[in-house]
Amino acid sequence: MSKGVGTTKTAQGNASKPRLCIVSHFAFGALTGGDRGHIGGVEWQTSLMARWFAVHGYPTSMLTWDEGQDDEVVIDGIRVVKICRQDAGLPGVRFFHPRWTSLNRALHAADADVVYHNCAEYVTGQVALWCRRHHRGFVFSSASNMDCDPRLPELRSWRERILYRYGLRHAHRVIAQTRAQQASLRDGFRCPSDVIPMPCPGLLNGQFTQPAPPADKPRVLWVGRIMPLKRLEWLLDLAEGMPGATFDVAGPVEREDDYSAALVERAQRLPNIQLHGRVGRDQMPGLYRRAACLCCTSSVEGFPNTFLEAWSHGLPVVSTYDPDDLIATHGLGATAEDQRGLSHALRRLLGDVSTWRSASENARQYHLANHTPDAVMPRFERVFRDVAEQVRSWQATTS
Repeated sequence: MSKGVGTTKTAQGNASKPRLCIVSHFAFGALTGGDRGHIGGVEWQTSLMARWFAVHGYPTSMLTWDEGQDDEVVIDGIRVVKICRQDAGLPGVRFFHPRWTSLNRALHAADADVVYHNCAEYVTGQVALWCRRHHRGFVFSSASNMDCDPRLPELRSWRERILYRYGLRHAHRVIAQTRAQQASLRDGFRCPSDVIPMPCPGLLNGQFTQPAPPADKPRVLWVGRIMPLKRLEWLLDLAEGMPGATFDVAGPVEREDDYSAALVERAQRLPNIQLHGRVGRDQMPGLYRRAACLCCTSSVEGFPNTFLEAWSHGLPVVSTYDPDDLIATHGLGATAEDQRGLSHALRRLLGDVSTWRSASENARQYHLANHTPDAVMPRFERVFRDVAEQVRSWQATTS
């Protein structure tokens, strides 16, 4: 029999604090600073959230794939419970065992009052089912605009789509990154949501240094996985037309295929492209500090963590995607709809020191006001506490 919703007293005060669990299969590398597996914006954000809650006295656990660690380890005050290996089990059967069975086992071991999951996938429904059966709170957060698209283009099988829709319907609270995502969830799924921006500390173990304006040979930074949605080919076209600028490309190849191989080969032939591949977390600040701007060529995004990191360094963003029109509204860089517009926006920003300085200052101030952990995490905290109280009240009326 599972335990009911509980509370924990901490040395930081008399207020009771619910036990929290974050389900983030790929986050072990982000927690340890390693480079195993896929580490993207979701993993950095969930590991940041877990650390913030642990520091603020919440008993916090995180469920991740088995990366060779013990069944349970404690990292920065976070109790990390492993699921199974990502490749464990037989094809066609592993979906149920050991993936689902080991997830349920890990949820039982975590024994949390509120469980949080970020990113649309079948796991959303699996976690919701467990929470519903065991009378625990469940909070879901979207990670991309595609999570909010009723066509669910990233979920290919009926099984994935059914489980994700179930998870949305049975979440106690749903969090969207932007107003556009909130509208899509409402119109496409009839799902109410709260808009809360994602946290990003930005600087790592360092003080803010005012970036220098573009030099005679400015550097443009592009960060992301090499995959069709990111459209690295657009950046390569820009590089060919702007030989006086250097373009730094940071990110791994998503998968070894003809598309990626052709892009990498083309990039290697361009003298003003520097391919860095997968870059360690501790090395990224150096790339941001050297750059004059961050360039995004994606066709679809959510709220890129790279935007937040760039703005924390006072770095303008030139992008084909503008979440809630923030870049245009707040003067955080420049936007464009096509390659010609992107080229014009880059040339104008890099060629006008006054325009660049204004965008740089706006970017820094916007990040400080809206995306530091201390600005954002209390809003997540209120949601989690509200859900814990909601479940506790329900239990009281049915006991």
